[in-house]
Amino acid sequence: MANQLLEYRLTLEHARTGPLARYVDAFALRLCEQGYATFSIKYRIRLTGALSRWMRRRGLGVRDLDEQTTGKFLQCRGRKCRICLGDAPTLRDLLEHLHQTGVIPAVAPKTDDTEASRIERSFAAYLVHERGLSDLTVATYLPVVQRFLDDCFSTRPLRIEAIGQADISRFVLRHADTLSRGRAKLMVTALRSFFRFLRMRGDISTDLASAVPTVAGWRLATLPKSIPSEQVEKLLKSCDQSTTTGQRNYTILLLLARLGLRPAEVVAMTLDDIDWEAGEIRVGGKSHREDRLPLPRDVGQALAKYLRHVRPCCSTRRVFVRAKAPLCGFVDSSAVYSLVRRIFDAAQIRPAQRGPYILRHSLATNMLRRGASLAEIGQILRHCDLSTTQIYAKVDLGSLREIAQPWPGDEE
Repeated sequence: MANQLLEYRLTLEHARTGPLARYVDAFALRLCEQGYATFSIKYRIRLTGALSRWMRRRGLGVRDLDEQTTGKFLQCRGRKCRICLGDAPTLRDLLEHLHQTGVIPAVAPKTDDTEASRIERSFAAYLVHERGLSDLTVATYLPVVQRFLDDCFSTRPLRIEAIGQADISRFVLRHADTLSRGRAKLMVTALRSFFRFLRMRGDISTDLASAVPTVAGWRLATLPKSIPSEQVEKLLKSCDQSTTTGQRNYTILLLLARLGLRPAEVVAMTLDDIDWEAGEIRVGGKSHREDRLPLPRDVGQALAKYLRHVRPCCSTRRVFVRAKAPLCGFVDSSAVYSLVRRIFDAAQIRPAQRGPYILRHSLATNMLRRGASLAEIGQILRHCDLSTTQIYAKVDLGSLREIAQPWPGDEE
């Protein structure tokens, strides 16, 4: 610790005043571990020292420190100098550090005690404990329910028993046009689940789940979007592996393109999921499943290079880490969507879809064209039901020509 903080000795000495004096070193070490630049660390230490001196002048102790106190400090500081954009986040990080180390008690989260919020919390608990759904699914369903209750009861008191079929139809028709077909189908699925929950709880006596309109969408009606293997290789070559971000993005692309991983699976991958001796990786898929996949040579080499020479030292066990401080894993799969789109733009490849799923579909399509069976493709993509893989049969033009019937009137 002393070696890491030696560079900030003078800054720390100036900051060791007031009620926060004994905690400044540990906070500075936290900033070092999070990968902040030297200038940023020094600025954050000075800001912490300024807060500590301000608290001393007002007779405040460390136990008096909370978000309200830091807010007052920033107001007073703003009268004398300009408040920087990162000041408030720095002080929130300080509070979190003091909470985690037990210096100040954790603040209980504010709970919205409205009737709608109580119903939403009960519904979330039902989805997790009764239905066994994942946190991601719950996070998808709840906004739909919140929006529905807001639309129905924005101008009148909330009475669940007053919900009628007209309310449901009006909500679905209003919002379905603004969503993609897939998101619209998720919306009606969430509503049906919500009304089954209300009926099970006794809040409604009629089966409103059956009153939710169906969004038209037929299985196997479309072709899976994919790109040829040549474009996949061009995409991989467009990553500049001489840079930290380029090597990280190249490794992520390989996992998407060679193993068909989903974005959320890439984000959630930890160092413990890689079994170097067996040459396998453990993948946590949908419905809390865990699968083991063989580690192809090029994927293993890219992972080893990234972990040994590129990945920054940090406390997180996530394999893939943000390029900027604080060094931690991606918040969610939206980061993977963004970097894949940027790589498509850099490679000047513009397919109909530029998200990470097109690489998963391309893997299946290219495997099929090389002679792999649907069962083999389903095993690689980890489909629970072979019928999910059947859509890829539509791109196997050679096999389709063999079974196609001649068009009436065509000459043989």
